[in-house]
Amino acid sequence: MSKESSGISSRWVLLWVSCGLIFFFLLMPILIIVPMSFSPKRIIEFPPEGFSLKWYASYFANPQWIGSTLRSFRVAFGVSILSTILGVLSAFGLIRGRFAGKGFLMAFILSPLIVPVIIKAVSVYYFFNKLHLVGTEWGLILAHTASAIPYNVIIISSTLINFDEGLERASMNLGANRLRTFFHITLPLIRPGLISAGLFAFISSFDELIIAIFISGVKAVTLPKMMWDGIRFEINPTLTAISSILILLSTVLLLSSEYLRKGFTKKGGLELPR
Repeated sequence: MSKESSGISSRWVLLWVSCGLIFFFLLMPILIIVPMSFSPKRIIEFPPEGFSLKWYASYFANPQWIGSTLRSFRVAFGVSILSTILGVLSAFGLIRGRFAGKGFLMAFILSPLIVPVIIKAVSVYYFFNKLHLVGTEWGLILAHTASAIPYNVIIISSTLINFDEGLERASMNLGANRLRTFFHITLPLIRPGLISAGLFAFISSFDELIIAIFISGVKAVTLPKMMWDGIRFEINPTLTAISSILILLSTVLLLSSEYLRKGFTKKGGLELPR
């Protein structure tokens, strides 16, 4: 083996080792919670001395935990749908539109990304309080949607930039109107981007805490808010079981997103209007 090929092999080994150590450093604090959730003791410890499912049973038997979980699912699903629809409309206007002030409008839509979350939470609280939306699921949906729209616009805009508009023109030349062209040509081709944007909005809403602290009140407590209260008032080992479930949920959603994206990309998702 030549010195040059030996040097390249050594660099690849060093790269893989470095990447492995980085992933280990990032993932271990998260994954370490999984074995801790099976501890039979009321004290959170690692490694656990024994094996028990009592904390998972405690979670599923508690109506407050289940109620807050279902509420988080409802809110996150609403945010996913609403933010994706608004993101599509905004992205189409920004990418396809030709009007003055488009750069300013783009900056305005993306401005929530640079505003600290605590400032957004306080502002939304005082505004929603006048509208009697504090302590309601609709208040949470609207607040989380405002934070998710910038990410959706970025994801969907990147999909539209690489879109071949010639396919739309060909469809309309063959007799399809704009609405039929959108649902049969445009939508199937940008569907992977829409799925990614929707799942990202779902995860960001389901995991959001700061805004939920201000908006949820006592009637619309989400799962992250209830977990936060549990950490403040009592370190309950049930939190480790819930954290493990959330890790599994996030993993399933990310893998599903990648599977659906590859499936639509391979299939092509294109149905020509007849």
